[in-house]
Amino acid sequence: MNHHYPGRLALQQRVLPIYRAPFFDILARSCESLSLFAGLPLPSENIVSAKDFRLANYTPAENIHLFRGQSYLCYQRGFTNWLAQKDPDALIVEANPRYLATASAVMWMHARGRKVIGWGLGSPPLTPSPLPILGEGLRVRGWRQFLSQFDALIAYSQRGADEYAAHGFPREKIFVAPNAVAPRPTKRPDDRPLTVDRAAILFVGRLQARKRIDSLLRACAELNQNIRLVIVGDGPERQNLESLAKQVYPSAEFSGARHGDELKPYFAQADLFVLPGTGGLAVQEAMSNGLPVIVAKGDGTQDDLVRQANGWQIPPENYGALVETMRLALSDVARLRKMGDESFRIVSEEINLEKMVEVFVKAVNSL
Repeated sequence: MNHHYPGRLALQQRVLPIYRAPFFDILARSCESLSLFAGLPLPSENIVSAKDFRLANYTPAENIHLFRGQSYLCYQRGFTNWLAQKDPDALIVEANPRYLATASAVMWMHARGRKVIGWGLGSPPLTPSPLPILGEGLRVRGWRQFLSQFDALIAYSQRGADEYAAHGFPREKIFVAPNAVAPRPTKRPDDRPLTVDRAAILFVGRLQARKRIDSLLRACAELNQNIRLVIVGDGPERQNLESLAKQVYPSAEFSGARHGDELKPYFAQADLFVLPGTGGLAVQEAMSNGLPVIVAKGDGTQDDLVRQANGWQIPPENYGALVETMRLALSDVARLRKMGDESFRIVSEEINLEKMVEVFVKAVNSL
């Protein structure tokens, strides 16, 4: 397989989260040049943006945020001017119909005989429209028309690919690049003991309400198994969570934000990684450190990562399922170790930054 694209590649995002920087630098090594175009998030989103790249060339966009919630739209000023400056051979954009400048960028590229790939989560189930005039049939047609402008699509997961195909987009032009945030691990984690006196549960991520860390605290208390619970991260809910912990699980440890090598001892000392709410890209990092995982079902990106052999997916907002799954997981340490070995195998062989880049290059070369 050819893992190099012999041309100038441009890539647009609404925002560039800091965890994406390693991916873009690896992708930049796989083409003649990579130019990035993205703006800043809303202050309320608490997204730390990447600004410094080793190889990728980044141009800040001016994001104009319109409305909020289900009505949110974003216009990126200067998109086509940026394309004229960079003159790319191919363009990858976020496949999100809420981004208003995409259509003009696609037309700019197609007018010059160049190809455009959409990259996204998929086409999620339609929620009730804030505008009654937009019936479901009209909105489905809108999605189909939006997707039809692309020459190929890259989905974060197989579920996302299936959703694109359900809108009539040709399957042979849909590529699945499982969402990855960590490179292929170079060293196996040290063997963990087959018996433990006090099992350690780890959470790593931003402390937000949607992560349901309050449920994790209550679940540890309900299990009554002398669990060591370590919560790594910071965020708007930290004070509330620390107050709750004093009431329901006083031994919970709040370690604050940690990044990179600072996280290694936390992963090494853990027996199980638990993400009880939505989001959370630390799951893959936990797996690369040989940990079994419990995660709430979300947008499909977890489906490819978390399987019966290495963890559990539980229904979101289901406290009872969280408690019972944690009880099951902690009932057999030897099984946990085997599941941790499978986690490591998955990120070593199947889902990592290098594999993700390979799919992107394959998609661009297919054009």
